[in-house]
Amino acid sequence: MNTFFTYMILGISLSAPIGPINAAQLDRGARYGFTHAWLIGLGAMCADLVYMLLIYFGLAHFLSTPFMKTFLWLFGCFVLMYIGIETLQNIKKMPTPGTKDEQSTINSFRSGFVMALLNPLNILFWLGIYGSVLAEGIHHHGISQVLWNSLGIFAGILLWDVIMAALASSFHKFGNRTLLQTISALAGLSLIGFGIYFGFQAFVQLTR
Repeated sequence: MNTFFTYMILGISLSAPIGPINAAQLDRGARYGFTHAWLIGLGAMCADLVYMLLIYFGLAHFLSTPFMKTFLWLFGCFVLMYIGIETLQNIKKMPTPGTKDEQSTINSFRSGFVMALLNPLNILFWLGIYGSVLAEGIHHHGISQVLWNSLGIFAGILLWDVIMAALASSFHKFGNRTLLQTISALAGLSLIGFGIYFGFQAFVQLTR
């Protein structure tokens, strides 16, 4: 059980630093409430599960090829730039604080999934940290311990998802329109900034 909580803390630590998913959660939560922010994180966690399974079944070498790295940097750049610009364009359409909105929950889940799936930084985590967790666990404890450690990581990610969704939805419930617009503007600019960074990394890959 102590090992489970250790890896749970690892999952929280990996999710806590500000990134595209956290920025998107703040925007969706401020606009539409808890459920939309939570589904952004849940979609991202499902993308994490895809990477975990790819590494478990020995496909890590495919993810680390120059072609795949360049593709993910480029497509990730496009997705983040698109979502960031769309966020800025929709600032004036901000719902009134505390009201419900008909925004599709599937759209929120899909956004989180695509952003995480096309984020090369996720690959670096799953290849690096999780790869070592997998190797050490199998070597010393067997597959059952690896599964237990993996559950701990995902429990930490899920807990942080709920924390971020609750924080973002509190802005939706109690914030005024100006505050919500400011949060969305900062989230949109953050997404564009990450998109530019991804584009630069793609350029670096292409010019090597």
